[in-house]
Amino acid sequence: MDGNAVSIPLPEAFLKRTGEQLGEELLSFLESLEDKPIRGLRMNPFRAGAEKPFRDAGRKVLWCRDGWELPAESQAGVTAAHEAGAFYLQEPCAMLPGAVMAARPGERILDLCAAPGGKSTQMGLDLAGEGLLISNEPIPKRAAVLSRNLERMGIPNSIVTCAYPDALAERWPEAFDGVLADVPCSGEGMFRRHPETRREWTAERAAGCAARQKDILRSAARLVRPGGRLVYSTCTWNPAENELQVLDFLREHPDFEPDPFSLPGAEGKEGMFTCWPHRTRGEGQFTARLHRRGDGQRPRWETGAFLKPSKEDMRAWETGSVPTRKPAARFGDTLIWIPEIPDLSGIRTLRLGMHVGTVQGKIFRPDHASALDIQAPAAPATEAEDGDALRYLAGETISGDAAGWTLVTWRGLVLGWGKGDHGVIKNHYPKGLRNGKLIL
Repeated sequence: MDGNAVSIPLPEAFLKRTGEQLGEELLSFLESLEDKPIRGLRMNPFRAGAEKPFRDAGRKVLWCRDGWELPAESQAGVTAAHEAGAFYLQEPCAMLPGAVMAARPGERILDLCAAPGGKSTQMGLDLAGEGLLISNEPIPKRAAVLSRNLERMGIPNSIVTCAYPDALAERWPEAFDGVLADVPCSGEGMFRRHPETRREWTAERAAGCAARQKDILRSAARLVRPGGRLVYSTCTWNPAENELQVLDFLREHPDFEPDPFSLPGAEGKEGMFTCWPHRTRGEGQFTARLHRRGDGQRPRWETGAFLKPSKEDMRAWETGSVPTRKPAARFGDTLIWIPEIPDLSGIRTLRLGMHVGTVQGKIFRPDHASALDIQAPAAPATEAEDGDALRYLAGETISGDAAGWTLVTWRGLVLGWGKGDHGVIKNHYPKGLRNGKLIL
């Protein structure tokens, strides 16, 4: 039993409404809120060891092929494997919207409210480096966290933008095969995991969330191509934010229809499914999938519309002896690889594709992101022992026989770049990521 949860009472208005929703199940639901929250992780299928779960992993998450439950006391988030992008910490039910989207290689996917990046990284890995993922977050600080997580998980074909949904709808109408709107909500599904949110809940605040969600959904609808799909999700149980919101949307948008889905443990016969903690192993989550009638082609975006690398840039890259992806464009001072680039004028952009590296004078310097690419560079590698791996992640030099640029690996996982010189590997792990408190 989680003493913190029981010590904070549930709002009376919430109890009344859930009693009407659940009837005889109410007691089971309330008892479930006194249990420990269920944690989880998704293994990165492109990392070494992805075929076996992290050592702390427990039960398999039914609806996510790479998802596993974690015990409450797990320290997975402060491990070297986490820093290497071997997995993403994510509550099991939060894996459902990404699974329902079922992104396929070659598609163009938009995540409208993406931070911190759990659902974006899930869909990005499903794309397997083919197609394009645009992950949007209107709040700049949260967008920076999102960008870091996409880099850590090695997703090369991603763009991180910082804009409001209506601005994107104006710029890219009918441009996406799939749009995820994981909207801000009243957060009732966090009552067990974060009991302090019970104090913040009010019926008025929930009504305000519902109004905001309606606006986001209107923008989302404009972004989906005919024949495409819209996945809508919240972490609440409030029908005004969930089922009723979807029904209102369908009345307002007759070109959309429910898109039923069937996953192990999550049967969305009418295109909707709610995770309740007394029924499913996880916290609160509502997911709906809607199909836009028709069959339309998404617009073509030309990568050439962006600044191309100069001849000097390409000469430095070719002679740099670092086998990264071939740069396709420039993003500021950074050479990048990306399959296509939309019109981004006026849209704040934090990350554009795979950051390949920079040219300083005539010297090419690989970017940390290129080391973590799901398509691992065919560069020389220095395999670090346990102690050296932790020292490297803390920013220290380690020993090794490599000469020049080398990938520093640990148990087959790429940690980042180093540069060998006379038996010493100089550390090129980004200063902002260095951490001396990690464990194995």
